[in-house]
Parts: sequence; structure tokens; C-alpha cells
Amino acid sequence: MNRIDVHQHLLPRVYLDALDALGTDGPDGVRWSSSVLPSWSPQGALAMMDTHSIGTGVLSLSAPGTHFGDDAAARELVTRVNDLHAELVKDRPDRFGMFAAVPLPDLDGTLDAIAHADDDLHADGVVLLANHRGTYLGDPAFEPVFAELDRRRLVVFIHPAELPGPGVPGLTAALADFLLDTTRAALNLVLHRVPERYPNLTMILSHAGGFVPYAADRFAELAGSSPLFTSGLSEDEIREGLRGFHFDTALSAGPSALPSLLSFAKPGHVHFGSDFPYVDDSGVGRFAGKLKAYDTDPATRASIDRTGAETLFPRLA
Repeated sequence: MNRIDVHQHLLPRVYLDALDALGTDGPDGVRWSSSVLPSWSPQGALAMMDTHSIGTGVLSLSAPGTHFGDDAAARELVTRVNDLHAELVKDRPDRFGMFAAVPLPDLDGTLDAIAHADDDLHADGVVLLANHRGTYLGDPAFEPVFAELDRRRLVVFIHPAELPGPGVPGLTAALADFLLDTTRAALNLVLHRVPERYPNLTMILSHAGGFVPYAADRFAELAGSSPLFTSGLSEDEIREGLRGFHFDTALSAGPSALPSLLSFAKPGHVHFGSDFPYVDDSGVGRFAGKLKAYDTDPATRASIDRTGAETLFPRLA
């Protein structure tokens, strides 16, 4: 078992109960409940991992996150999920890792959760949703969070959420909108110069970065030359800022996406991702097969599967 999977989720009962309690009051008007989500268990995750040569899965919560309008309830949910998650990692440190949840947009609660996750639970990093009710991660409101993550040198896994605004009937957020949400977050961070101010940050973008690799030249050209943008960054600085991110292969390890991703990303910045259990066992196998069939050199393949992630998570080396 070789791979380190940086994009794998957990859905513990305590989290499902919190979603069920929302009823029709979920974020952005979306109905979330255990009835529409995949089943998950540690045993099921391990069985999938054994089938697909995944040595370790670094787990995280997915959308809709943990904050549903009440700071106190979000803090309690984060504590319960993270403590349970840490016990899972403690029991099987070789097989599971931890991107800790935080209760953004509650800043004080988030800073407390980061401290608890790092100091007490020894998490491998944190997961942040790309936007919170339309406020993207580069917004100055989140500056204290990135300052603390930078100080602690924690790996940040950025996962998309529902886009602000109404969706398109028949097109679920996961089908298309998630890619735009991730792309917006990456651009927002770079144009607000967050990676420049906090050089100790390592940030992984889900799903091959949305369409960041494919459209990076467009972004750099337009944002670097138009008077509509006031970042002061040049085209080259924007392009290099976007190349500073890490990327996972979840739902993206195919012959249409990989050429763009691998030609754009820095060496060692592309990592295996499964998106289990939202992608089921057979889906994980199909994308793993596409990745295996893709013609690349042995060093790049080894980096995607494992060695690149070992530099982010030395305890797994």
C-alpha cells in the first residue's frame, strides 16, 4: 500500500445528526441530511484504501462545513468532530490523517479550534471552505486566521462550498460549481497577496484547482494589466502566485485534465486524492486507473502517489 490520499472525507454520526437537525435551514437554502449523503465508516474507508493501494487517507469534513448560523453550536460541533477524528488517528496513525475542522466565519472560535487541533490533537493541518456566505478566503476579515496558520506552519486543505447565489436547476454544486468556487478562492487569495504575506503557508486546492491550471494565463494577463484590479501584482507574479498552490487529483485524474495540471503545477505539488466516500469505491478505482494509465515519468508518478505528500506530512515518511 503506497499512496497518501490527501482528499478523503469522514462523515461521523455526530456530524450527520447536526445536518439532520438543520431541516430546511441549511446554508444557502440547501437541504442537507444523512439521507442524501453516502454512508461512511472507518472500516469501509480502510477496505477501499486496501483495494486501491492507499496507505494513508488524510480525512476532512466536506461542505457544508460546521457553521450553520450559531457560533456556540458550531464551536461545539467542531470540538466533537475533531476530538473523534483525533481518536481515529490515534488508533491508526499509519492509516489515517487529520485536517481539523474549524467554525469559520467565527474568528475567535476558529483561532481556538486551530490551537486545540495543533497543540492538543496534533492534527496534520486544517480544512477551510473556499467561501463562507460569499466571503472568500482572501478577504481581510480572515487575516487573523491565516496569520495563525502561518505561524504554526499548518497545511491548509481548501475545499469548495456552495456558490453564493442561486444554482442552476439540474446542475448540482458538485458537478460544476465546486470548480468555480475553488478557482475564485485561489484568485482571491493571490490578488489579496495572502501567500506573499504568509510564506509558511502550504495550501492544497481540491479537484486539481478547479480550472486554475487551465486558465492561469488568462487570469495573469487580465488581472495583471487591467486597471480594474488594484493588487499591484504583475502578470508573472500572479502566475507564480497561483503556481504556489498544491493540487489534488480527486475527480481530475483523466487525460483531459492531467496535461494542464502537470504542466502548470510545480514539481512535487500534485497529490493523489480520492474524494471518498462522495466518490464510491468503483469511482475511486476508475480515476486511479486513469492516473495509472497516464504516460508520465516514474519520479512524477511517485511524487503524486506518495513522496510529494511525505514532504507535507513528515510523520508519514
